[in-house]
Amino acid sequence: MRTDFDIYRYATVNSYCTQNKKMGLKEDDTTLRYRRAQSVTTAEDITEKEKKARRSQFDKPCHKPRDSLFSWSSKFTNFTGLVNWGFLMLTISGLRLCLENFLKYGIRVNPFEWVIVLTGYNEDYNHQYPSVILLIFSGVIPIVCLLVEKAIAANVISDRVGGTIQILIILFEISLPVIALNLTNQEFNIVGISTVCMVYLILFLKLWSYCQTNHWCRLAAKGNHSNSMRRQSLSMPNCKNLDNDVTTGIVQYPDNLSLKDLFYFLLAPTLCYELNFPRTTRIRKRFLIKRIVEVIFGVNLVMALFQQWMIPAVQNALDPFSQMDYVRIVERLLKLAVPNHLLWLCFFYLTFHSFLNLMGELLHFADRNFYGDWWNAKNISIFWSSWNMPVHIWAVRHVYVPVTNMGYSKGVSAILVFFISAFFHEYVVSVPLQMFRVWAFLGMMAQPPLAVISKVFEQRLGDRWGNMVVWASLILGQPLAIMMYYHDYAVAHFNS
Repeated sequence: MRTDFDIYRYATVNSYCTQNKKMGLKEDDTTLRYRRAQSVTTAEDITEKEKKARRSQFDKPCHKPRDSLFSWSSKFTNFTGLVNWGFLMLTISGLRLCLENFLKYGIRVNPFEWVIVLTGYNEDYNHQYPSVILLIFSGVIPIVCLLVEKAIAANVISDRVGGTIQILIILFEISLPVIALNLTNQEFNIVGISTVCMVYLILFLKLWSYCQTNHWCRLAAKGNHSNSMRRQSLSMPNCKNLDNDVTTGIVQYPDNLSLKDLFYFLLAPTLCYELNFPRTTRIRKRFLIKRIVEVIFGVNLVMALFQQWMIPAVQNALDPFSQMDYVRIVERLLKLAVPNHLLWLCFFYLTFHSFLNLMGELLHFADRNFYGDWWNAKNISIFWSSWNMPVHIWAVRHVYVPVTNMGYSKGVSAILVFFISAFFHEYVVSVPLQMFRVWAFLGMMAQPPLAVISKVFEQRLGDRWGNMVVWASLILGQPLAIMMYYHDYAVAHFNS
């Protein structure tokens, strides 16, 4: 029995042959071609007729062509229930771990100890607070840098001499915690001096940006702005004289050299200095209250998790490392990975969202690009360029671009950026522990090779596997470094 499609195809072929005969062509001179159907509608009509014919049968058909939901070809994407199940299982597992921790160690949370630890209070040294003293003194060094900048702008000292003095000042600033630890009789607790090192590191990066940006402005004012420097138009402030209508309300060099401008930059949630920051017009009170509540709650949560969960987990990992029992080391690593990763996620949200948005709102700072969607990173390179945007922008603006403009390749510039980052990672760990190890340094220098490996996973196995490599490095890499540092610290400072 012929279908409508067969009849249409037969009529098309006959029409094609008749047309060739009228043109005087033989059948051997041409190749028979089939024309496409007029539209997809014909095939759909045939399919619909078959469905109607099947439904009209008395066997009551209930099957039709379809794929299982877990098959990629099914195009099913609604897995909300499984996500809810995963969160519920994580919640149950977390509650079980909390109960196990409370039953084994009791309640270790003591808020009064947090104040002692954070301030560096030492009862054995006439009730002194060495960490607080260092934090207060950190406000003196930027004033010295400002005075030097004013002297350079007034031509009291040359640009070369002033630049050398600025370099010596910021090098002294970053070395001051080391000097205070080794050349004084003060005793610092680890958390107090860690806070000091972090603050002094942030101040070092800010002063680097402050001095270099003012140097760019002096070059522009003197007309020595080379072509290679003009390529930095996106990162450098425009210090040239513009029309009066355009520059109304715009601060220009050297009018920016004031205490108000300097301390606004030191408090602003950015590491890169500009003469004119983008500002908001008002403070959103509801947004501000939310951030304040998040900061208060987050600080208490982080301290409680650290005191109740992290410290016992780290202490219990000492014996397997000392005995080099690899099976128990892996077990302790996996056990430490859960509280460490949870603490790291809380610290990320507390710092980069709650605290930096709080400071930005109070200071009317409009650029709130503090982090990207690093959780979706397909490889390690994307993660490092999106999880800490203030540091990433600083590294690109003040290290990567200037080094590239000096004629070095992008690869050399990237390695230099990771070297500086590795050095300061080691700085904020080894200085408070008062012992030099290279675990943090090696961990950071291993990131470029790991970035290559994650890109291989991404290209050959897909984006999902590349993202899993990123998460695995975060979950397992940090607790491994913590276990190694604690083992070395215990060997150096404990009797047994």
